[in-house]
Order: sequence, then structure tokens, then C-alpha cells
Amino acid sequence: MRKNYKYRLLFLIGFIVFIFSCKSKQSETAAAEPPEVRVPVTTTSVSYDPMEEFVMLNATSTYLQKSTVKSNATGYITASNIKLYSYVNNGQILFTVKTKEATSLGNTINKLDPSFHFSGVNSIHANNHGYITELDHQLGDYVQDNEQLAVISNMNSFVFLLDLPYELKSYVSNNRTVEITLPDGEKMYGVIQEGMPIMDSVSQTQGMVIRATTTHSIPQNLVAKVKIVKMAKAAATALPKAAVLANETQNSFWVMKMINDSTAVKVPVKKGIETTDKVEIVSPNFNPADRILLTGNYGLGDTAKVVIIKLNL
Repeated sequence: MRKNYKYRLLFLIGFIVFIFSCKSKQSETAAAEPPEVRVPVTTTSVSYDPMEEFVMLNATSTYLQKSTVKSNATGYITASNIKLYSYVNNGQILFTVKTKEATSLGNTINKLDPSFHFSGVNSIHANNHGYITELDHQLGDYVQDNEQLAVISNMNSFVFLLDLPYELKSYVSNNRTVEITLPDGEKMYGVIQEGMPIMDSVSQTQGMVIRATTTHSIPQNLVAKVKIVKMAKAAATALPKAAVLANETQNSFWVMKMINDSTAVKVPVKKGIETTDKVEIVSPNFNPADRILLTGNYGLGDTAKVVIIKLNL
């Protein structure tokens, strides 16, 4: 009887030691396992926006047609009604020239024969409307017959000349409407009508004539920006640029997509049109309900534990 009691006591003591040993191992295991780390992230979703890929090129304003104002007699300029860069209308009197004979004889001929009505004064009219871009003579100058007095830039011939790189020629055709932006931010539209028959041998660019639609005068030699659209889509599947990641060589792209409330996986994507803030996703097809990481996505592995935070906007 006493022997059985002794065995029971030893069994009880061994069982208690076993229990404490298991608890100690569980505590050590729990202490050895670090707590699960989750990266704070924000998410976004795809949108369907109009997108376009384009290049900006310089274009210079100019007048293609210029009219030369010439003297119609040899004599002295007795009146000049214009100034450099002033605007003139078609038929407006620009100069008055008194012939050298009239200057020499004065009123002698009229005194001899009043019916002759000799004055020797000739009026020179503008043959077009536009701006005086050259003024060669002033009041009192002696000029020869058919000598150039001024040059009028024809207002109807106002265009922008675009230097187009030949590799972009496929994106431009006749009657192609383009957007023109002036240095002050004003925007207008023009139509590409024709190309020059020669190329610049150094820059390999071709001059293109753009007829602009404007309601006010624009100075000559003004350099504007012309937008040449290479590709456009009315409703492209787009993501913010920050959501699309790339490798060091920029030849592989991917996004981090949420598969549940706490896990994000790496999804390779193919890019399309790219703007300053958005990127078109050509493949795969994402749904608006798909959650794509926007911030906190950099450096995450293929499968990452994350926690979605909400920003106070």
C-alpha cells in the first residue's frame, strides 16, 4: 500500500514538471517569433479617361506674301503718311512724289497755260492691307522711278512655319488641325496645309505651313509651341503614375494589387500612353473594384502583408 502511494507521488511530480516544461517551451517559442509586420499603404483604382501622346515643337510666325511699294515717278517725296510697323489699308495714300520737273519749273507752266493744270504731284497708294515691315525713304528724299519705298506684309498671308522632324511626318497630314500655344499662354488652332519641298540638311526638318485662326494681330517672328498628337484614346484604362513600379532598366513594369484586406501581390503590367500624372494600362484588364496600391508600394515583395490607411483629405 505504501509502495503504491510512493509510485503515485512520483507520477504526480513528473506530470507537474512536464506541464511546466511545456509552458516554458511555449513561452520561449512565443518570445522567439516576432510579431507580424504590416506596411501601411493607400489604394487607388483604375479610371477611364481621355489620353493622348504628343510632342511639342516650335513654330515661328511670319508673312508669306509681301507687297513692294514703288515710286511711280522720279522726284522728291513731299508727303509720307506712314510709319514703320504701322497698319495700312488697301488703296490708302502712302506717299506723295513731286517730279523734279515740277520742282524746277514751279508754277511757270500753269502761268503760261492755266488750262494745262500741271502739278507734277503723284500719289502712291497701298496695293494691299497689312503692316509696313520695311520703310526705305522719308519725307524730302529724292527717289528714282520704280525705286522701292516700303514693303507691306500681307495680312491674309499670316502663317506659322513649323520645323517638323522627318521621323514625325507620318503623324502630320494635310488639313490636320493642331493646337498652338503662344508664349503668354494664349491657345489657338491652326490647320497644317502644306510642306516645303526641301529639307534642312543639318537638322533634317521640313518646313510646314500652318494657317492659324486668330481674331487679333500677332507679331512676326513670334515663337509658339505646336502640339503634334501621336496617339489619342477617348477612354483609356489609366492609373496614377505612382501606382506603377519599374525595375532599374525601365523595361519591366508592375503594380501591387490587393487580393484581400491584408495581402498585396505583384501583377506585371504593360504600359501604353503616358502623361505627366497618369499611365495607360494595356494589359491585364483591371476592374474599377480592384484595389491597387498607390503609396507604400515601393520595395514590397511578391506577396506582402499590408494595412490600408485612410487619408484625411
